[in-house]
This record gives sequence, structure tokens and C-alpha cells, in this order.
Amino acid sequence: MNDQARQVRWLLTVALTVQFLVALDMSVVNVALPDMRQDLGFTPDGLLWVVNAYALTFGGLLMFGGRLADLIGSRRVLTAGLVLFGGASLVGGLVRTPGGLIAARAVQGVGAAALAPVAFALIALAFPAGPARSRALGLWGMAGAAGGAVGVLAGGLLTDAAGWRAVMLVNVPIVVFALVASRWTGLKGGAARTGARLDPGGALLVTAGMTVLVLGLVRTATHPWGSAATLGTLGAAALLLIAFAVVESRVRSPLLRLGLLRGRPVFAANLFCLLLSSGQFASFYFVSLFMQQSLGYGPTATGAAFLPFCVGVVAGSLLATRAVAVLGVRRLLATGGALAALGIALFAATARADGSFLYSVLGPSLVASVGVGMCFVPLGTAATTDVAVAETGMASGLLNTSRQIGGSLGLAILVTVAAQVTDGGTGPADLASGYAAAFWVCAGLLAVGALAALLLLPARDTRRGAGEAAPDRVADAVTVREGAPNGVAEGADPGHIRPAHE
Repeated sequence: MNDQARQVRWLLTVALTVQFLVALDMSVVNVALPDMRQDLGFTPDGLLWVVNAYALTFGGLLMFGGRLADLIGSRRVLTAGLVLFGGASLVGGLVRTPGGLIAARAVQGVGAAALAPVAFALIALAFPAGPARSRALGLWGMAGAAGGAVGVLAGGLLTDAAGWRAVMLVNVPIVVFALVASRWTGLKGGAARTGARLDPGGALLVTAGMTVLVLGLVRTATHPWGSAATLGTLGAAALLLIAFAVVESRVRSPLLRLGLLRGRPVFAANLFCLLLSSGQFASFYFVSLFMQQSLGYGPTATGAAFLPFCVGVVAGSLLATRAVAVLGVRRLLATGGALAALGIALFAATARADGSFLYSVLGPSLVASVGVGMCFVPLGTAATTDVAVAETGMASGLLNTSRQIGGSLGLAILVTVAAQVTDGGTGPADLASGYAAAFWVCAGLLAVGALAALLLLPARDTRRGAGEAAPDRVADAVTVREGAPNGVAEGADPGHIRPAHE
């Protein structure tokens, strides 16, 4: 294996590690919340901010993080994100006050907002359209699914064995590995592009708008949708985001070029991602509650019950890497979305207090997970179709923002649906009926996503874009243009991918 092929493989390793880390931390903390409350003396409302602080900074800064990677180089943003995330995890595992833990979670969210777009952008930059990128995107989807599933299981195991602090400290060795591995990727810092600016006005408006939007959504658990607090918060978010759109249409170097969304593949991918995340994240939440509060599972058993979902996602991703060249992006995305909707509908149909693992959890999990796994490859392909290399981080930040907002929106809506159906009932049967109603709405969201993929994605280029000739080996995925300044990789830009020996 030559040096260049080795660099590409290390780059893929780092991207997958980062994706796993971000997904892990979105779920690993949840099981430990009761222990955090007891040890640090959280109030019930204060405990929610252990989750919300992370969600606010993560969702609010994703667009900023993605564009920053375009402008100053992926290596710098990757390193800064890892240092912030690892440092905040270490501090969070050692703090003695509720405020200290909330602050550490907020800084973790800042680090994650830098890391999530970079992980996706590295794959898009390093692998050309075709089999190599399809395989890399399949692995990217598997890493995210594995992180979420392992987070639920590890949260229970670590909390039972070593206490809640372990769920914060477990991130530190992963961050150290990623930092060391990044030295072998060939990534260099690079200078900012000539004439490119960060667009501080747009960054401020979109960060404020997304933060206020996520705040309004996560607080619906304590402030009803019709309350003045929720309506005022969501209204303020809408005004900030409208102002952001106006500013972006007038600046030379926008944080988000609005024309990017005029491309049908990019628009369809982000709409599908929004709907997929709305259903998927909410279904994870309700499946966990259903197993614990209706079926009587403990935290560790609940985490273990999620492992078949992880296996199904891996199977679906592997299937997608082989099927995308035959079916094309459009039909594969619609098929995956429809299969995921069917799996969630099976959860709805079998969610009963007298249910069993085989009947109410395992069967629906396998169907839904294969469908979800099938979506990652075509989703990543569509999100970067016709996107210039200089805007890869922008497209990645947009896709990750759609994912985060979709998850927050879906959970906020479906918690309300479940509460209305339950109507104050606290028995296993009452709760199961509320969860079933939420699952039906989740299935509907995924079905709408599948329909949107069929209607919005163009059929003309999905086969060609996914299956056109490309190097079969990862070793050939990045080639260096002979005679190009600084040995810049073909398809990459200065400051992103360069030979390590340069």
C-alpha cells in the first residue's frame, strides 16, 4: 500500500471515529440522568438542561462549523472540535456542581457542531462519486448507528459499573485516538481562501435563529405548544432565520448560499433527512420508554435490546452500497424510507403492555433498521450532487442541521401526541397506547419522506451519479494532480487534503 492510499484509509478511520463519537454522546448520557440528579442535586427542570445544553449549542452552530471548515481548512476545525469535545468531557466527568455539568455539556455541543460536518465533508472530499464513495457513506451510516446503539448500552453498563461520571470520561480515549490518527491523514491546516470571508452577520443570525428554534422545541415538554413562551420563542426564531436568508442573499461570501437549495438533489436530501430524523429519533425515544415502562426492562436490558437495530442498520448499509448502482439514488432512498416506515408501523401495531421482545421489539427493529441503513448511502450522495468542492462543508453543515432540527422537531411533536393519547394515565397499558400513537405518526413522517424522494429527486442522473466508473479500491480514491500547486488532491482544495510528506 502506498503512502497516499494509507493516508486515505486513515482519513476514513478518523471520519468514522468522529461520527461514532458524536452519535454516542447523543444517547450515552440519557440512562445516567437519574444518577446525575441524585449525586449533584439537580432539580427536575435543571436535569433537562443536561440534555438541552448539548442540543442547543450543537444545533445552533452546525452551519457555522461546516462553513468554517470550508474557509480555514478541515484539519484546523477537526483539531479544535476534538480538543473542545475531549476537554469538556474530561471536565464534565470531574465537576461537582449542576451548573458545571451543564456548562460542560454546552461546550461538548460546540465541539460536536465542528466535528459532525467535518466527518461528512472529509468523505465527500476524499472519495469520488461511485463505488468508493458509496462504500464510505455506508460505513459512515454504520458508524452513526453503532454510536447511537452502543451509547444506549454503554450508558447502562457504565452507570451500573462505575457511576455516571464514566459516561462523560469514556469520550476522552476516543478523542485521543482521533487526534493521533489525524496526524496520518495527510490533512493540513492551510490558509483561508483568497477573498473568502466568514460572514459574521450571517453566522450570528443563523446561530441565534437555530439556537432559539431548538430552545423552543425542547421546552415544549414544560411549555405547551399554545403557550406564550413557546409561540414567542418560535416566532423569534422564524424572524431571525428570515433575517439570515435576507443577509445571505446580499453578501459576497455567504455562510449558506441560498442557490444551493435550488438544486433538486440537495433540497430533496435535506427534506428527506428532516423527515427521517423526525421519525427515527422520536421512535428511539419511545421504544426505550416502551421497553422500560410497559415491558418492565431495566436500563442495561433496554440498551442490549437496541443491538439488533444496530445489526440491521449495518445490513441495510451494506445492501445499499451494492444496490445504489442498480436502483439509483431516487429509488433506493424511497425504498429505504418505505421499509423504515413499515418497521415503525409494526412497532405501533404491536405496542401493548403484554407484548414480548420477539413480537414487539425484535421484529419491528430489524425491519425498520434495514430501511434506515439503506438510506445513508443515497442520502449522502444526493446531498453532495452538483455541489462544488469549495462548498462541501456548507452542504455538510446544512445536512447535519436538517438532521438535528428534524430530531428535535419530531420529538417535540410526538411527546405531545403521546401525552394527549395517554391523558394522564400512568399504567403500562395507558403508556403503551400513547407510545403506539407516537409510532403511527413516526411511520407517517417516514412515509412522507419516501414519497418526497420519489417526487423531488430527478431520475435522469441518479443511476449515472451513483454508478459511474470510479476506482474500486479505497487506495485509489484520492489521486494527486501532477503539477498542481502543493500537491493538492484531485477534487480537493488548498488547505484540505495534501500529502503528509509535503
